[in-house]
Parts: sequence; C-alpha cells; structure tokens
Amino acid sequence: MNDSATARGAVGTVFWASLALSSLFVVWGVAAPDHQMAVMNSALNRITSGFGWAYLLLPLLLLVLLVGLAFSRYGRIRLGDDGDRPEFATHTWIAMILCAVMGIGLVSYGIAEPISHFAVPPHGLAEPGTPEAAVRALQYSFYDWGLHAWAIFAVFGLALGYSMYRKKRPGLVSALFRPLLGRHADGPAGKAIDVFTVFATLFGTTTSLGLGALQIDSGLNRLLGTPTGTTTQVVIVVVVTALFSLSAASGVQRGIRYISEVNLSVAALLFVFVLFLGPTAFLVSLFLESLGQYGDEFLLMSLRGPAFGDTAWMQGWTYFMMAWWVSWGAFVGVFLARISRGRTIRQFVLVVLGMPSLAFFAWFSVFGGSAIDLDLNHGTDIAGSTAADLNSAFFTTLAEFPLPAVTAALVVVLAVLFFVSGADANTYVLGMLTTRGSLGPRVPILLLWGAMTGALAIILLLSGGLDALQQTVIVASAPFLVVIVGVVVCFWRDLRAEDAGAADTPGHPARSAPEESP
Repeated sequence: MNDSATARGAVGTVFWASLALSSLFVVWGVAAPDHQMAVMNSALNRITSGFGWAYLLLPLLLLVLLVGLAFSRYGRIRLGDDGDRPEFATHTWIAMILCAVMGIGLVSYGIAEPISHFAVPPHGLAEPGTPEAAVRALQYSFYDWGLHAWAIFAVFGLALGYSMYRKKRPGLVSALFRPLLGRHADGPAGKAIDVFTVFATLFGTTTSLGLGALQIDSGLNRLLGTPTGTTTQVVIVVVVTALFSLSAASGVQRGIRYISEVNLSVAALLFVFVLFLGPTAFLVSLFLESLGQYGDEFLLMSLRGPAFGDTAWMQGWTYFMMAWWVSWGAFVGVFLARISRGRTIRQFVLVVLGMPSLAFFAWFSVFGGSAIDLDLNHGTDIAGSTAADLNSAFFTTLAEFPLPAVTAALVVVLAVLFFVSGADANTYVLGMLTTRGSLGPRVPILLLWGAMTGALAIILLLSGGLDALQQTVIVASAPFLVVIVGVVVCFWRDLRAEDAGAADTPGHPARSAPEESP
C-alpha cells in the first residue's frame, strides 16, 4: 500500500474530535436527560421560528439546479474518468439507493403519515375524513418524501462523486470546498467541516434507528406479546447494532448490497399483497389524483409556511422531514457517490430524483391509501390508533387483511432489514469520513461507530422517544444548511473550470460527446 493510501485510511483529528463530541452528548444524556431535552426544545423553537423558511426554500432551489444540470451540456460528464463505466448493474444500483438510504421511514411513516393527514389535513385545506382530505393526505406525503428530499441527497452525492472520481480528491465534505477555501480546506477549517459533518450525520441516522426500534417493538408486541417500552427498545437497539456493525464490516460489495436486494424483494411481496387484495381501483385512482394535485400545486405547496399559524404542525411534519433530509445529506451523498462511479451526471440526477420518488409515491398510495379506504368506507379507526401510537399504523391496517399474523411478521422482518441496511450504510460512511476518505475503513473503526450510533439511539429513546428524535434532528441539521450552500457554490466552480478546459479539448463530454445509455 502506498503512503497516500495509508494516510487516507488512518485516523486523525477528525476521528478523535468527532468521537469526543459524540461521547460528550452521550454522557450529557445519561447525566442530565431532562436538561438535555430542555435545551434541545428551546433551540428547536428558535430555529423553526427564525429560519423555518430556509427548510422550504433551499430544497426547491436545489431541485431547479439539478434538473438544469441534467439537461445541460454538463449532463454528459461522468463521475469518474471519461472511460469509466458503472461498478454495479442498474437494478442493483437502484435497489441499494432505495433500501440502504431511507427504508425504515417507509415502515414508520408509510401509513402513519397519510392517515394522520387524513384525520388532520395540512393547513386546514380540507374537512377531516373526507375524500378531499384523502387526496391532500397523499399530496403532502409525496411532498415530504419525494423530489425535495432527493434533491438534497442528489446534490451531495453528485458533488462528492465528481470530487472523488473525477478530481481524485478524498471522499470528504471538506474536499468539496477546495475551490472556495483553497489549501485551508485541508487545514483546521476543513477539519471543522468534517467534524460537523460526522456529528450531523450521526444524529440524522440515529433518528432512523430510533424509529426502527419503536416499530420493531410494536410489531413484536403484536406477534409475540412481548412487553413494550424503553427496556425492549434498548434490547432491540443492542441486538440490531451488532447485526449492522457486522454487515458494515463485510463491505458494500457483500453485506450492504445483499441485504438491500433481499429488502427490495420482501418489500415488493408485501406491496403486491396489499395492492391486489385491497381496493385496487380505489388505490390507483387515489394515486393518480393525488399525483395530479401534487404537480398542480407544486410551487405553492413547496413554499407554504406557517405565516398564519400551524407552527406546531410544521415542526411535527414539514420542518422535521426537511431537517431529517438535510442532516442525512452528507451520509446519503457519500453513499450515493460510493455506488455511482461511472454514471453520468444526467443518469445520476434522473435516476436519483425519479426512481425513489416514484417508488415512494406508490408505496404511500398503496399502504396509506388502504388505511384511508378502511377509515373512509369501512368504519375502522386507524387514524385514532395512529394518533395514540404512531407505530401501530402498519399493524392495525394489516389486521384488516387476510393472514394478519404472516403480514405482521413480514413487516417486522422488513423493519429489521431496513434497520440493518440503513445503519450499516451509515456506519460505513462514518468510518469513511473519519479515516480521511478511505473507501475501505478498517473493521475496528466500523465497529466503534456502530456502537456509538446504537448508544445515541438508546439515549434519545430514554430521553423522550419520538419527540426527542424529532427535536434533535432539527437542531443538529440547522447549521448544515450553510454547508449545503457552500457545496453548491464549490461544485459549480468545479464545473465551470472543467467547462473552460473543455473549450480547448475536442470530444470532451462537456462539449458534444455522445452519451451511452445506463
């Protein structure tokens, strides 16, 4: 191994500083949980009241930028050398994007969000429990989980992939800032960016782990009658932390890849079961009408804030969701970059924005739509059960279908697999970020970050459950909005520099070279 590779795999200031900050937060949570939550709640109110608008505006601007890049001459540029080709087959690539990135949220919110919006329509745009409320419920679920979320992820992934594979820089967020900071990107300023990236990433993904533990806890209670509560949730976190740490240690090519493909198969089986045994015609019609409403009011919906109230609703839904995606930006971006070498900018943008959004729209329509149909037309009260316990939504809905024990078991399996695939991707990324951009972090580093992620999830669950998870992710993500703006500016400078070089290079992809299909 050469000196550069050795240095890139070593630990340094970023590793130790990140570990120290994370450990301090754990100690704070153990020693003074009430004080910790009070501070986080105060910070939450200050951020959402003063800067909530930024969570609405930035994703929309990123989406416009990405679509513009995809259809410009820059769309032909590859994430790598001009001769590089994709490392993974397209179907495997898409499966890894879908499952290793946001999977657990589909189980936690796939029914819970639409049925909650059905009972309490966003911004009072419909009467609760009406057909119009059903359309609004899916429209706003599409907003929270669709193009806006993936625009944040895609910007990071695209900038990192370009930096790593075309500019030959290490896989660090600080390396993206070289066009702006110059040599200071490798000094204290760059290290500070990387430390904060690790910290924000840790809390964004810890939120997902906490949600996964809550979902598995609810499922095991229904299946096996196990007691629910923080003790069971802590045991779940410990067991699953061991699983995802071992999976991450096996690498992207093995553990993460295979679990993602199994995940997709189980999810597809459950999806088809509910689609064809449920009110199929109603679900298709609701999907199409909601999609039309989403498109028709896209701009208004994207910028609608709490000017006339609704601050609490925005904190619980829109602000929380957008902050979650912001805090996930670097984590998902590093992972997308790692699996996307050889893709063109156009391929990357169209697939990363389009495929997950469509898949998630379909998922919310089938599962959320089935719950809405049951409450609207068959006298059930899934909305009431969900209001009492968010994690009961999936199981309460499936109880109305044939083979409820089998489908509930599948949901638990799916939650565990999503939990593992998302967490091991997170562990891999944390290892990469704290070993100077190494594409193969050492096993002890991966195991350490797996343990730290599990410890933080336990602290937040003990401190306040879902509310604590939501508060922490919004607070941790707020300063990262500035980092995203910096990433965009630096990436644009890189592209402009390449464009200037392309003017003197016949056949360069930034000019007019033909593009291969995916």
